[in-house]
Amino acid sequence: MHDDHYNGQTSAGSFFDMMAAVAKFATAAVLIILVLLVAGEALSRSLFNYSMGFVEEVTGYCVVMLTFFGAAIAMRSGSLFQVHFLYDTLPEAGRVWITRIFVIVALLICAVLIWKTNDLMLSSLSRGKFAPTVLRTPLWIPQLLLPLGFGVIGIFLIEQFLLTIGRFKSKS
Repeated sequence: MHDDHYNGQTSAGSFFDMMAAVAKFATAAVLIILVLLVAGEALSRSLFNYSMGFVEEVTGYCVVMLTFFGAAIAMRSGSLFQVHFLYDTLPEAGRVWITRIFVIVALLICAVLIWKTNDLMLSSLSRGKFAPTVLRTPLWIPQLLLPLGFGVIGIFLIEQFLLTIGRFKSKS
């Protein structure tokens, strides 16, 4: 996914641009919330010797979301899963085929992980399971981040595959 995303083309269409904008906005919002929670907890502990109790749980959920959405955004920008010293030695046709193989394998892995994590989330939902924490969060809520995160990664994998197809390449 180097090569300036195939001759300068970085998007396979407005759907992918919209998904990237949503992922970036969600990531920025969660990062701000994470910083505010940690700073608030630190101030609360140091100034009032009081812990808010729920911060550790919520920040954990935030980190999971940031990991998935951040990986998806990094992959879309071509900053993830690259071994340049090998990849750059290949001719363009070789890079395209290596990218296609990577995307197909990664999509299969994402599909299995979406399926299994969705089953886990639905099991927690149907059984009414709660986190053994201060907030007693229904477990399906944080578990929903898993299939959602793999889904966002899958969307940008599909985009990477489309960018290797001739009609999505720029004609420079």
